[in-house]
Amino acid sequence: MNEALPDVPEVRVVGLPQLTSGFDLVERLDLPMHLKVHGPLEPLGGEQLAQLSERINLRGRGGAGFPFHKKLRSVAEAAIKRGVRPVVVVNGSEDEPACRKDTVLINRAPHLILDGALLCAEAMGARTLVIGVTRESTQRSMEAALAERGLNNGRRSALRARVQRNPVRMVTGAAASLIRSIDGGPAIPPGRKVSASRSGVGGAPTLLSNAETFAQLAIAARIGPERYGNTGLYDEPGTVMLTVSGAVARPMVIEVPTGVPLRYVLQLAGAPPVPQGVLTGGYHGKWIDSATVDEAIISRNSLQQVGGALGAGAILPISQETCPLGESLRVAQWLAEESAGQCGPCYLGLPAAARGMEDILNGGGPAALEAVKQVAKNVKRRGACSHPDGSAMFLESTVKAFTDDLAAHVLGNGCGRPVEGVLPLFEGGKAPTGIPGGGGQEEGPSRQRIYVDWTLCRGHGLCADLLPEVFQLGADGFPTVAQADVPRLAEAKAVRAVRRCPALALRIEEDTRGQSPSSRTNLPVLSQGRGRRALGR
Repeated sequence: MNEALPDVPEVRVVGLPQLTSGFDLVERLDLPMHLKVHGPLEPLGGEQLAQLSERINLRGRGGAGFPFHKKLRSVAEAAIKRGVRPVVVVNGSEDEPACRKDTVLINRAPHLILDGALLCAEAMGARTLVIGVTRESTQRSMEAALAERGLNNGRRSALRARVQRNPVRMVTGAAASLIRSIDGGPAIPPGRKVSASRSGVGGAPTLLSNAETFAQLAIAARIGPERYGNTGLYDEPGTVMLTVSGAVARPMVIEVPTGVPLRYVLQLAGAPPVPQGVLTGGYHGKWIDSATVDEAIISRNSLQQVGGALGAGAILPISQETCPLGESLRVAQWLAEESAGQCGPCYLGLPAAARGMEDILNGGGPAALEAVKQVAKNVKRRGACSHPDGSAMFLESTVKAFTDDLAAHVLGNGCGRPVEGVLPLFEGGKAPTGIPGGGGQEEGPSRQRIYVDWTLCRGHGLCADLLPEVFQLGADGFPTVAQADVPRLAEAKAVRAVRRCPALALRIEEDTRGQSPSSRTNLPVLSQGRGRRALGR
């Protein structure tokens, strides 16, 4: 079974590096090294930034692909009209198990992201910058980067900058969830769709985009649109950060110019010569079959034309030796568990779709297939966030891409191939018992601690049902402990409890007590050398 991806997997580059410049020199570019590699950055006016973004056709790299120049202008116009200062938010959540590109950038090149965010903040007169993360490593790296710029306190800059840490969960990365958490609420969608450009953090117009988007803006601002356009395709210039995993010999994050053949990217990661299919765009993305792989190149338009999606930049091939429907069932079950539990299409529809997929695998026949199609159709455009839409797109793509296997399961006795669990799903690489491809867990001392956030806990009691080894409920219906060691054998159940908590009140952290300082993963010692400061001083 494919193990879960580390926070910072192997990083490769095709052609000349842009976002990954300096990665061959150090593990993490602190501020002095960042300035040596990338050079200083001069401020730009708001309209200059918008025109730059438009000329390079910069689109959001978090999945939706919204034109960045339109977002910039919309926020600026709303702020001017209302006479308030806007807010800038960097979304570095990246809570999908198959995505690590933003996590890599935050861990290894945090100042490139801050460059782009600070350019926007200065151009629009913003005085608040928030970076949303979900991992301990990204929190440490970004907080260190803010400290290196003197932005970790309110005394050295008019800009207030901070890191917002949220639980690792699929819905946490939604823009509305991040904004709600910044305002002090739970990191779940609010149940109503409001444009962040008009009313975001604290009700102010908010410029929110993902980490790679801001980093791309910083590169373009330094080298200019002409030089930026010399890399990649004419209509989609520049590079793209991809996370390649699944049935590959070497899972990696790779920076490639647009226009590179998908086949070449797969070869770099050691994918099968003839994959059975490739999931493009991640778990809210689309499958393309083996016959289509040779036609695809890395670009948003090309992947759409062959039935795929660039999405969040995740590329996951599977081999001919595994059951594609079984692999997709594992993802469908995970997507169902990621529901925030507050709207019917998500809370009821996605589990029903997963059960329908399981019925197909168990010989449910044409009726089971039609049930899956109907559920996928019913959940679209009816949820409080995009999670049901993305999940439905994944299910519909699975049914469309693997027609031969579908026929074998619907009309026959199945395809006869095992489920190898090659698509990464769970932290620690273990799938809970009972899910195809799952395995048992080793015994031994605890490696994790689970925490209850009392500001979020609402006493639903689900944690005690899912993880009785740790949680019991008191007379008031709330857990009796605020933190506890997780038994090694219960680690998978603890992950399930964290993901299923309706209030997102649980989190898991690695237990480093008793480890020697040298055995812990820490940031490199921050350089104290002097040099020209980037924007934000």
